Order: sequence, then structure tokens, then C-alpha cells
Amino acid sequence: MPNPTAAMLVIGDEILSGRTRDANMHYLAGELTKVGIDLKEVRIVSDDRAAIVTAVKALSGAYDHVVTSGGIGPTHDDITADCIAEAFGAHIGVRDDARALLAAHYDRQGLAFNEARQRMARIPDGATLIDNPVSVAPGFTLGNVHVMAGVPSVFQAMVASVLPTLTGGTPLLSQSLRIERGEGEIAGPLAQLAADFPELSIGSYPYQRNGVYGANIVIRGSDGAMVDAAMTRLSGMFPA
Repeated sequence: MPNPTAAMLVIGDEILSGRTRDANMHYLAGELTKVGIDLKEVRIVSDDRAAIVTAVKALSGAYDHVVTSGGIGPTHDDITADCIAEAFGAHIGVRDDARALLAAHYDRQGLAFNEARQRMARIPDGATLIDNPVSVAPGFTLGNVHVMAGVPSVFQAMVASVLPTLTGGTPLLSQSLRIERGEGEIAGPLAQLAADFPELSIGSYPYQRNGVYGANIVIRGSDGAMVDAAMTRLSGMFPA
């Protein structure tokens, strides 16, 4: 039985403009791999309502899980929650449970729970809150879409909150071998290896160092014995 699938939707003009480097995709991919959920697609969209709604509808219909990052803060351009609500045809407003969490947090800090901060308590009807132990403002899950903050420390905390609730499959195992030959020389044997082990993923990642061409070959799969067998065959093809 194939593993469950996932997609990620990264939201924010700051990512597309190059002002901010996205670190969340790398983290999410690693965490999903550990629990046997295959990340199949990542999209990056601007803070544009139509673009976000269109992407959410497409991804939620194509994959078992969708994780979004970004756009759930207190400013005017934080429109992700509204877009998720629109994509699912759900009403959105300030919700009592989210409001209580935030009100208590700002009260403890001696800060005003002003209108801007109350925006972070706007949650679509029918959504389940995602715990945020870092900065309190919750994410939420609606349908198969898990809506998370863009700040990496908060995103990681939210992933940790959600992952135990998801049904995973068989975790992927991987082994790698460095071969100091150009890709043109190893491509043929690698193609034959891939044909002999169709259940495995075999990737070639080339490098050049001190004038020497080589490639790191990574073999991934859920069957440890099969990964071992393929790696043994690969080592025999290209002895050190």
C-alpha cells in the first residue's frame, strides 16, 4: 500500500522577492519522511488572495495532506486564514478559544490585546486549533489542510503538534555512496540499476572538487534489505 502523500504551500511576498530564505520546506520534508508521508509537491505563492485560494483547492484535492506556512500574523497582508476559509466555503471570525489563548498571553506580558493582535484569533468555522507553544498564536487544521506560521521556530513547533495526529506509512531509508567519476560515465550503469530495482528511488547528485568530477549516489526505499542489495550492487559496479 503506498504511503500517504503531502504537499506544501509556502505563502509570502518576502520569499518570492528573495528578502527571506525559506527554511521550512527542508524541515517539513525531513519530518514527513520520518513518519512515512511522501512530500510530493511544494508551491510558493505571493500574498494574493486568488492565488492562495486556487493553490489550496488544487493541492487539497490532489494530496492526502497539505501544510501551509506564512500569512497568519497580525498585519493587513496576513490573509491566509481568510483564503483557507474561502477555499472550503467556511465562515471565518474571531473564535472564543483562540481569543482566550491570545488574551491571556498578552495580559501576562502586560501588552494590549489590540485589534491587530485579535486578527490572529480569526479561525474558520469547523477548524481544529494547532498548538503553538512558542508564541501562543494558534495555527489550525481545516479538512486536510494544516495552516502554520512562517517563522521557522513556530513552524517547527506546530509541525511537532500535528504530526502525531497524522496516519503515516513506512518511513523511507536511505544510503549514499560517493563515486569519483563524471555523470556521463556512470549514467548507463545507474539506469540499469534503477531498472533492476524499480521500487527504489536512485538519485545522482554531481560535484566538482579540486578539479575532480564525481557524484553522490543516494538510494532510498522503505525496504531495508532491498536498499542494502542495491547499494551492494552499486559498490561492485564502481569499486573504489
